[in-house]
Order: sequence, then structure tokens, then C-alpha cells
Amino acid sequence: MHADVDTGVGPVAEIRDLRVVVDGRAIVDGVSLRVLPGRVTALIGASGSGKTTTGLALLGEYPADALVTGDVRVEAGGLVGYVPQHPAAALNPARRVSALLTDIARARVRHLPVRQRRAAARERVLRALAEAQLPDAETLSRRYPHQLSGGQQQRVVLAQALLLGARVIVADEPTTGQDALTKGRIVERFRAVAARGIAVVLLSHDLDVVSALADEVVVLRAGRVVESGPAQRVRSSPRHEWTRELFGGQVESPDPDESASRPGASARGPLGTRTESPDPDPDEPTGQPGPRIHRLPHARTEVPDPDEPTGRPGVRARGPLNRHTESRDPDGRTARTGQPVLRVRGLTARHRDGARGTAVVLRAPALDLYPGRSLAVVGRSGSGKTTLARCVAGLHRDHDGEILLDGTPLPRSLRDRSRTQLAAVQYVFQDAHAAFDEHRPVVHQVARTAVRLRGTDPDTATREALTTLAGLGLPEELAHRHPGRLSGGELQRAALARALLARPRVLVCDEITSGLDTVTRRGILDVLTTLVRGRDDLSLVLITHDLDTAALAHRIAVLDAGELVEQGPAEVVLTTPAHPFTASLVRTTTRLTAGTVT
Repeated sequence: MHADVDTGVGPVAEIRDLRVVVDGRAIVDGVSLRVLPGRVTALIGASGSGKTTTGLALLGEYPADALVTGDVRVEAGGLVGYVPQHPAAALNPARRVSALLTDIARARVRHLPVRQRRAAARERVLRALAEAQLPDAETLSRRYPHQLSGGQQQRVVLAQALLLGARVIVADEPTTGQDALTKGRIVERFRAVAARGIAVVLLSHDLDVVSALADEVVVLRAGRVVESGPAQRVRSSPRHEWTRELFGGQVESPDPDESASRPGASARGPLGTRTESPDPDPDEPTGQPGPRIHRLPHARTEVPDPDEPTGRPGVRARGPLNRHTESRDPDGRTARTGQPVLRVRGLTARHRDGARGTAVVLRAPALDLYPGRSLAVVGRSGSGKTTLARCVAGLHRDHDGEILLDGTPLPRSLRDRSRTQLAAVQYVFQDAHAAFDEHRPVVHQVARTAVRLRGTDPDTATREALTTLAGLGLPEELAHRHPGRLSGGELQRAALARALLARPRVLVCDEITSGLDTVTRRGILDVLTTLVRGRDDLSLVLITHDLDTAALAHRIAVLDAGELVEQGPAEVVLTTPAHPFTASLVRTTTRLTAGTVT
């Protein structure tokens, strides 16, 4: 199948019947693709579907010892540039940005007289940085790669490709782990590249970005093309069952309110609650449309919800997760009897800033988390989300203020915490591969948590680990494998199992669905939903850049530039945001979802 439109212009690159076999298994099997100038072709699919292998084939790069058949052609003189998912790996850390780019520019001006070459190379470097939408190019060009943010590094790599005169640019997961505002800028950046007549091949699991940017979509599964065509048609009228599974609820109705009102429609509420066909409620918060927010129906009990803002008459309890007895404070506010499991008070966190001492990176005056509830922390990259999570877990000790567990202050460093305190607060990292020892079977590493933190004997711990892993969808055969033989989604399930064997009170999940395809991400979120629903004593802190994921939580806290700018019930924050930054996040997410980022 071909991702092709009759534009009357020949392709700048073409793949015909590509087959790549590694260790006897075809990781790409019969893929054909035409790449047209000025067009964005997106390759989508689950992890391991062959997206990156197909994209790298355009550069002539293949896995070691791969058996390759088929034909890959690039237009004569048509260079192919590559923007990797982790751009720092493509930049020499020992050289300044200007030096990295000038090396390339010099090769492009050799035809000029010697006296003109230096100025011409400098002009090309600055122009490439401007075309890559890197502001203040003069200043940034004097920095080293490690002094740039991930987004700035990405734009430097893009500038390298533009300097080379690339006719095709392969962008590998350019929006992974980015907030909606940054995603919007990335979409604009690659649109500008395509507008210059350069072909863009986008490898992505982010279907909102694909919808906003791509002209053509190629859907891969297990190394094969199962569907291809114009992006709008593939999203709105998918023909293959796997495509429909990838897009999930996005295909059925782009309007979450319309979906919620259909008879028999299912809606996902806060983590741990799933409900059927809610009726519209005039008392629900209304306002600017936001992400795909699936509202809960109202429980039969007319008990006020402590998470709802003061003075909103008629707002009712949310549903099954609202298990706690509630009462009114003398001032009329809703109160919950009993204590929060986790409290943050007057938190000010710092990072060391070289010779200049320390810099404040986070201020969080007050946050509360109750048993059986979930809190999503959202904000753009560098806003302090992970710093907050690490302070809670005892992984960042340079801070003032208090973090209290069941009313008792937690030591700032995990080295000073007792076994009970370590077990009570567990952290699941974004990069599951980096969190496991590649030389030991996964089940042994999971079981080790119960041995160390609960004093369980090794045999019992192993049995408990296998049971927990199986309950999270990881059978025994996979559990005995080494981490390198599991997919990203499988390793995240193992990381969750390892944390759960400590029997925590608070589970901190730091961007654990970032970088996962849609199907795998939904599976991980379903696991979290089941966990919170099944355990009254388990509370969840969900660090995420994705507002659709945040909408599943009971409450949302919004960070911007290290400041806690807003917090409240998820539906209120996402439908009637009070802070301008939150409103901009919601607006941009809505545009991305609709494919209308401009």
C-alpha cells in the first residue's frame, strides 16, 4: 500500500517492498512508501511496528546483522536529514553550537572566494537557526548543547539538516514528553519546513500532532502497512480494524460532550471510575471547550463533594471513589473527616546553579492528597513537575517546607527515611528501561522490593511478584525475561508491579505514559484505573504533560515556571481555567485535537 496523492510531482524518495529481517524475524515486511516534496508523511503504529526502521532506511541505516531486501531510492543529490527522538545524542557535547553548525556551513560555501567564506558561513548558520525557529540565535550559538533545553537541542539538529540542504527530513517522535504549547510550536516548525518544499517523514505515536501536521498517514502493524491515505480520511473513516483501535474514541466522536450524551456511550471519569451514558447536567461547569474530558454522572447520594469549589450550589458527589464521610466546616466549606494521606506545606525547592549558587525552581505553598484519590500535576517542560515528585519521594533534598505523610513530616532525603516511610511512598520513573538492571530477570528485581522493604523471604516475594505481574498483564514467561527483551509498555507494567510490592500509601507516576503509543498508553491508564478503584488506601500522584491523561484524575495542580498557579477539581480546571497559563494549555490542546493548530 502507498501513502500517495496525485500531485503531479515526482517523489524525492521512495521505498519499494522493503523487508528487514533480524534474528530470523521480519521487523519490516513488504513496506512501500513514496515521499513527496513539501508534504508531511506520518508513520504511526504501536511500539515495535517498524516505524523507526522504515524511517532510518531512507538514510541507509539498518540494525546490525540485518538481512535487507527491497529498494530504497533517494533523488539524485537529495540529502536526507534526521531529527532523533533524543537530540542530545546527535550533538557533540564538547563543542559550542556555533562550531557544530559552522563546520557544515563551510562545506557549503567552498565555491566562494576565500575572503568571503567566513561571513557567508556565518550568514548561513544564522539563517538556518532562524528557519528552525530558534530565537536569539546569536546568544544560543555560543552555548554548549548541555546548556540548551531539549526543544532547543531539537531545533539545532533541525538547523543542521537545513544547512546540509536536506530534501527530506525524518523526524523521530519529536513531541515525546512535551506539553501542548511546545507541541504546537513543533507543529508550526515542521509546517514551515514543508512550506519550503522539503519533504517531512514524521514517526510518531502522538495522534493529535499527526492530525494537525500530516498530509498522508501510513499505519504500520508488526512491520506491515495495514492502511494508508490522506490524514483526514484515515482518522475520520479508518478502514482497518487496527487503525480504529489506534485512534480509539477519537474516531467515534471528536466532541467529548456529544460522546457522553449518546445512549449507551461509556465515559471515563476520575481514575477508578467508569460509568455509562451520563445525562447532561445543567449544574456541571461549562465554558471553553477543553481536552477530551469525560465527565462523571452524578451518584444517587446528594452529598457535597469536598473537591468542588465553594459556592457552587447543586454540584453533587462524583461517584464510587467518593468513599469518605464528609461534613461542612463552620465557614460553609466542604470538609473531609480524617486526615490527608499526603500534605505539602510551604515547599520551596532549589537546584544548584554552578558558581552562582542555587536557583529556586519550585514553589508550592499547599497541596493535599486524600486516601483513594488521584492528583495530576501538569505544566510545560521545566515547570517543576518532576522536582515536586522527587521532593515527595525523597529524591530531591534541597528544599524548604514540609512534606507530611499521615500528618508526620517525611525526612527530605530517602536515605534518612525508615523502611516503613520508603515503602509508603513509591516512585515510578518515566524511563522504565533505565530503571531496571539489564543483567537480571525482571521478576527478581520486582521481588526484591518486598524483600528489602517488607522483610519478605525470597521465595514468597517471587511468588507475590509473579502474581502481581500477571495481574498487570505480564505473564510468567515475560516476567522471567531480562529487561532488554520487553517492550516499553511491558517494562512500565513491571515498574508498577515493583512499586506495588512495597504496598505503598502514595504512588508517584512520573510521565509513565510518555513515549508510548496510543494502545499501550490506554492499557497503562487502565491499569492505574484498576489499581485506584481496587484499593481504598492507595493514592496517586500523576505527573503528566498530557491534559487528556490529567482529566482522569480527581484533582489537577498546574505549574508554570516553578510556581503553583492553579489547582482544583479536574473538570473545573479543564473547562473553566482561572489562570491564563492553564487557559492557554487547554486552548492549544483543543486545537491539536481538532488538527487546527495555526
